[in-house]
Amino acid sequence: MFESGKSDNPISTPEYGTNGTLPAAQSYATVSDVAALLVETEPALVRYRPLGQTGLNVSMIGFGASPLGNVFGSVRLDEGNDAVQYAIEQGINYFDVSPYYGTTLAEERLGAALAGRRHEVVLATKCGRYGVDHFDFSPETITREFDLSLQRLRTDHVDLLQVHDVEFGSMDQILGETLPAMRRLQQQGKARFIGITGYWPALLARMAETVPVDTVLNYCHFNLLMSDMDDELAPAARRHGWGLVNASPLHMGLLGGAEVPAWHPASPHVRRVAAEVVALCRQHTLSPATVALHACLDHDAIASTLIGLSSVSQVNEALNAVDSQPPAELMTAIRALVVPIMNTVWTSGLAENNPAGSTHP
Repeated sequence: MFESGKSDNPISTPEYGTNGTLPAAQSYATVSDVAALLVETEPALVRYRPLGQTGLNVSMIGFGASPLGNVFGSVRLDEGNDAVQYAIEQGINYFDVSPYYGTTLAEERLGAALAGRRHEVVLATKCGRYGVDHFDFSPETITREFDLSLQRLRTDHVDLLQVHDVEFGSMDQILGETLPAMRRLQQQGKARFIGITGYWPALLARMAETVPVDTVLNYCHFNLLMSDMDDELAPAARRHGWGLVNASPLHMGLLGGAEVPAWHPASPHVRRVAAEVVALCRQHTLSPATVALHACLDHDAIASTLIGLSSVSQVNEALNAVDSQPPAELMTAIRALVVPIMNTVWTSGLAENNPAGSTHP
């Protein structure tokens, strides 16, 4: 489905086998010899895809670590640790986190859970966002805070460093100062690749076409309620070879069946329709999360879909989505149900970065 490519990045990348393994006696130009980035065998339920032109193969389901920061409710330390261990054992190798999640708690917990297993995963974190309203994309802060992230993650490098929620920053600063600072961190061996993340797909596409990046992460724009990632971002990713990551297949929890946090930005109408989708899945005795995630996995431009995970049972639900096949009549009913609110967005970021008409209905 995907063709692997080679990166022209200053940090060299090894060639990978079809199951994500590394050849023997591979030498590295990165810190710590980088070791094996992927699990040695491919469990039956897990599939791997190239992450753009980085040379990395990532599991098509990625472990979103924001729940480890108690973002969606309290998670016990042992429960989160068990989820990480189990995910790795089942072949999930892509882990994404941020200092923003739980105000560094998610990074701390993920770093502890990965102790002794760092070499088995592709580890991604973010920079630039450090609180609900705390953004700082300056080179000095990016450099200082990233070193703290490395300490929390108990590693001397990450595989991917990403600007977090670019729509909250000045495009001039991010393109002219932030990304160059991240390239310098890459040249120092602290990050193998760099990328950008955010809510608006068209904005991400324009930015990545202006200043080269290795990956682009877009959230809440390709799932049962949204499809507009396909308007500009996915075609651009195909053209340029970016590693495209899809986040929030459950629309930040609306399609998961659990209690929706009070901070969720979706409109009441979208919430109601999402609740009806959840109820419809349960009428068919199917996990709403499994159905929602399954709907995201066949996209030919997406390397990995990140879903927030914090328990072994949630990992199993996610894995079940790989080979599950929801009844056609259920999917037809869901598509009809969501028509009135399909591609409904909320405002996010600076006014100058919001497209026209981006308000609640």
